[in-house]
Amino acid sequence: SRRHKLYREELNLTSPAAPLPLRLEASWLQFHLGISRDGLYPRSSPTVNRLLRDMQDFTTISADYSQDEKALLGACDCSQIVKPSGVHLKLVLRFQDFGKAMFKPMRQKREEETPEDFFYFVDFQRHNAEIAAFHLDRILDFRRVPPTVGRLINVTKEILEVTKNEILQSVFFVSPASNVCFFAKCPYMCKTEYAVCGNPHLLEGSLSAFLPSLNLAPRLSIPNPWIRSYSFDGKEEWEVNPLYCDTVREIYPYSHGNRLLNIIDMAIFDFLIGNMDRHHYEMFTKFGDDGFLLHLDNARGFGRHSHDETSILAPLSQCCIIKRTTLLRLQLLAEPEYRLSDVMRESLLQDRLAPVLTEPHLLALDRRLQLILKAVRKCVDTYGEAKVVANDTTQPEAPASDRVKLTT
Repeated sequence: SRRHKLYREELNLTSPAAPLPLRLEASWLQFHLGISRDGLYPRSSPTVNRLLRDMQDFTTISADYSQDEKALLGACDCSQIVKPSGVHLKLVLRFQDFGKAMFKPMRQKREEETPEDFFYFVDFQRHNAEIAAFHLDRILDFRRVPPTVGRLINVTKEILEVTKNEILQSVFFVSPASNVCFFAKCPYMCKTEYAVCGNPHLLEGSLSAFLPSLNLAPRLSIPNPWIRSYSFDGKEEWEVNPLYCDTVREIYPYSHGNRLLNIIDMAIFDFLIGNMDRHHYEMFTKFGDDGFLLHLDNARGFGRHSHDETSILAPLSQCCIIKRTTLLRLQLLAEPEYRLSDVMRESLLQDRLAPVLTEPHLLALDRRLQLILKAVRKCVDTYGEAKVVANDTTQPEAPASDRVKLTT
């Protein structure tokens, strides 16, 4: 703490700084301005590539807990959290040009699989899963995952020495191996053995670009109709009722429009990455009921390459409907010359933390893709293609009036 105070005094960080001008060409701002009803960014967006580079290269100017982390500090029933710091260890890093990204540190080595006895709601959050999910989402042409990149962070210089949060400062320590470590703060039973450590200062992590603030671009958080039970022995109705989708179809907003189709897109995405933890989804209110669903918080994906959790596909298998554009993209990625694992492998090589996924995880994508197509074929055999494949049309680029509006 004393070292941190001296460091700030040396850089004159205790005095209020002059306000920085907002540069309209800043990659974070251009990313926000590019959000439309079609997705978070246009296809082949140069802004996204520039944003990824900036998140990799820009110096951090501050670090703090995220809002949900701060809420946890005020109301934490740690007896209900098996791994307190493993579940909630993430930070908000700020950069120049008003850039802001969510940092999730490496908690698990790439070759490690989630233990079979772990429930999905106590699984580790994996930084490489966040990175891989962004690449997969872009390959599927969903464009619903915020730009995410891997980076080696110097936890001393880029977190400890730039944070003003005294609680965050207090959880740093030097391990017996002389590595700088930190852990999540929890009122009761968070321990140093749950910490993440640099080597001795450098630590891998993912950086996910923040979306526009809620006062500029309001979002709704909506429970997933196929939400799972977050208890050790509970079951939800969809898990025991094969006709559950009939009920969902009668409920607003799933009774009309694209919402149910978007839920099925999300289920297909989650099945490919093996994510069972999609209890809510978010949407921009500006785009109305048929706006796209944001695919946020994917760190519990890519946990077990040896297991395909087919229950994630329940929205598809129970409702037997899929967008034609989604199906065509999946069929293309099943072709030998455009095999999903090959496209993902090539895409992930762009990240500085490559290899982001191990080979078994890449090959699991091909296997799961075939299971999705098999489920669609079963639906077509039962109900016919006309009822199963929804003829969604590719919308033109949204006009300027439909874009997220920001004010300086």
